[in-house]
Amino acid sequence: MGFHIARAQVLEEDVAALLDRHFELMRAQSPAESCHVLPAEDLAAADVSLFALRDQGQLLAIGAIRNFGDWGELKSMHTAQEARGRGAGKAMLTALMQEARAQGLKYLNLETGSGADHLAARRLYEAAGFSECPPFGDYVADPLSVFMTHTLREPEQQGM
Repeated sequence: MGFHIARAQVLEEDVAALLDRHFELMRAQSPAESCHVLPAEDLAAADVSLFALRDQGQLLAIGAIRNFGDWGELKSMHTAQEARGRGAGKAMLTALMQEARAQGLKYLNLETGSGADHLAARRLYEAAGFSECPPFGDYVADPLSVFMTHTLREPEQQGM
């Protein structure tokens, strides 16, 4: 695979378009009170690092980390529908975990949906070492949400 992952800006045309698709999909899959997708303008905040994954210049996936000091939250992980099954999501998740380590974060948290629409995402996170946890930050228990966490270690401590 010729994946190239780099920091991105919400104003990049292809990034903005994929963020819009992600936002619309998340809003369609969950009622407003259970949908925690960040609008694009929030992904431009100073505490958020947004990344884009491209293959031969074509944007396939996006993902972000919101830094809360000792810990971070994965946000807006999304692989374009037409690019699914090519390993882009796994590559993006691996890169985001490496970035979190580089930022000195001790652990990463995430919130995702509990339904069938989010099953592939939950399996991806579980395969990367994430496990379910109680709600964190400002989240509250919600039957439509699954909360997950992963303690970060240096690569050599993971046998990499």
